[in-house]
Amino acid sequence: MSTCKDHPRANVLGIGVDAVDMEQALVRIEEELQLKRKGYVCLVGVHGVMEAQRDAAIANIFRNAALALPDGMPTVWVGRHQGHVNMERVAGPDLMLEVMRGERFRNATHFLCGGKDGVAEELREQLMSRYPFLKIVGTYTPPFGPMSLKQEKEFVTMIGNARPSIVWVGISTPKQDRFMNHYLPLLDTTLMFGVGAAFDFHTGRISDCPEWIKQAGLQWFDRLLQDPRHLWKRYLRNNPAFLFYSLLQLTGLRSYPLQSETERRAMAQPAGLLR
Repeated sequence: MSTCKDHPRANVLGIGVDAVDMEQALVRIEEELQLKRKGYVCLVGVHGVMEAQRDAAIANIFRNAALALPDGMPTVWVGRHQGHVNMERVAGPDLMLEVMRGERFRNATHFLCGGKDGVAEELREQLMSRYPFLKIVGTYTPPFGPMSLKQEKEFVTMIGNARPSIVWVGISTPKQDRFMNHYLPLLDTTLMFGVGAAFDFHTGRISDCPEWIKQAGLQWFDRLLQDPRHLWKRYLRNNPAFLFYSLLQLTGLRSYPLQSETERRAMAQPAGLLR
């Protein structure tokens, strides 16, 4: 199902997920940067889709994203079933590296926001060691809960002084999506990316799995084995429900209206408050 000839989207339980592969995603990102068009990029997987079913504010945040990319094979499978045969998985950690090392983004400047204490700084050192041409102009570790007015002012000032092209937000879904939606209008930057656990992947705190496991849609199980205490409730709550509702959608037993491109652009306002 598509709503725009140039930018087709898959309908995943009513959430429009851009029907792209990695190269197409990079082309779109390059265009946004060249036009200096402010926006945020969401990486949408099963967790995000199910959070959007429970919270209309999250659904609106995804709908208003400059890009909502398929972060996981289940979203890709739904899209392919709807005729987007070339749609591929665009995972946050992979996308982050593709942008940072890509020749077409060589003039971009980057800011790292996320992780536990010291993680963003460690990531900056590792990335700049691997890619000496990178321009990482700052790092910030947000508090676990909402920012105080003082912390918020310091953060906005920090971004204003650095003026990065891109702010990489490594928190978690849906907190990072609320964060981007709330702060983008306040920040002197062009794009914000919500890349989840990318900071931990690229600093070695989370081990990556073989590509065949990712393509089989089983990366969640690999993550569960690494951190069962924190992840078992999420997967138990989301995975069976996603499978059930997706079957209802794909068999036509239940419909999930997808917002049109015209409606999406008209409603491209900050949606929902950070909480």
